[in-house]
Amino acid sequence: MKIPETFDSKFRFVLVAAERAKQLQHGASPKIQIKSRKAAHIAIKETEADLVEFSVLEEDSEG
Repeated sequence: MKIPETFDSKFRFVLVAAERAKQLQHGASPKIQIKSRKAAHIAIKETEADLVEFSVLEEDSEG
């Protein structure tokens, strides 16, 4: 597994891929064509190819 430089950690990569796998399981169209039909495998490949958009939300320090 190759983690793109846009990710600051392996943990964030896994979180993004897992969320994308959920989307695929609920009917989202794959962004790549591969032989596998497994949502997790497709999600990992899409995330490796930087095809999955994500943003990091900053925590509000007030309170």
